Amino acid sequence: MKALILAGGRGKRLQHHTESYNKCMLPLMGKPLIQYSLENAVAAGMESIAIVVGYRAENIINHFGTVFQGKRITYVIQTERKGLVHAMECARDVIDNSSFMLFLADEVIISPCHKEMLQRFREENLFAICGTVSVEDRSQISKTYTLMGDENSNRIFRLIEKPRIAINNIMGTGNCIMQSDIFSYVERTPINIERNERELPDLIQCAVDEGQMVKYFDIGNGYFNINTPDEISLAEEQLRHKIQDMHSVQKTVPPSQSRLSDDV
Repeated sequence: MKALILAGGRGKRLQHHTESYNKCMLPLMGKPLIQYSLENAVAAGMESIAIVVGYRAENIINHFGTVFQGKRITYVIQTERKGLVHAMECARDVIDNSSFMLFLADEVIISPCHKEMLQRFREENLFAICGTVSVEDRSQISKTYTLMGDENSNRIFRLIEKPRIAINNIMGTGNCIMQSDIFSYVERTPINIERNERELPDLIQCAVDEGQMVKYFDIGNGYFNINTPDEISLAEEQLRHKIQDMHSVQKTVPPSQSRLSDDV
C-alpha cells in the first residue's frame, strides 16, 4: 500500500501568499500544510510515499528530501496543471499496480482515522473507499463533492461534484483509498465543461457505474480544504481547540493511563 499526495497546484485564491511559495508549504500551526498529509500517511502504515509536485516544486523537495519519518518519498513532476485526475495519472507508473491511499496536500482532517478506513477497505475487499465528514453548514459541500448511498452499508451509488444545492450533510474529501485499476477509468471520465479537466468524483463514478464496490467512510470530526486566508485562520482555531481539549482530558486521566497522541 502506497500513499499518493497531490501537491502541484498554486492556490490562486490565496493571492500573494502563494506568489513565492507552493500553497502546500504555507504554515499551519507551525508546520507546512502538506506535513499533515505526510503524518497521516505514516500513521496509517503506508509503505512509501509519492508526491506529485508542479508549481514551486523546489519548495517541497528541498524541505522534505527523500525520506519522511522513515518512509521513502518519490517525487513526480506534473508539468501542466490539469487537475486532480491528471495529477493522479502522472503518478501511475510510480503506483505500479499497488492499491494506494490518496491525499490532497491542502486538506486537514480533525481527529483523522485513516488506519480504520484502511482496515475497512481490506476487510471488505473494496474497489475504493471515500473519506467523508458530516457538516452542519451544507453550503460548505459546494467546495468539494457529496454523494448518495445506502445508509446501512455505506455503498455509494452517485457522486456529485461541487453541488449548487447539497442534498444531505455528507461532504466528500480527497482522502480516499483505491485499487490501481481506477486508472483504467481515466479515459472514460468526462471533462468538466467549466474547469476543462477531469474531476475525482467523476472518475470514481465511472467505477461505480460498472458495478464496482465503492463505499464511504467517516474520516474524522472536522475538515478543512485550504483555499483562502480565512480558511487558514479557521483551521488554526479548530486545531487549537482540539489540542486544548486533548490536554484537558489528560489532566482528568490517572498518570498511569495518560497518553499523548497526535490526533490532528
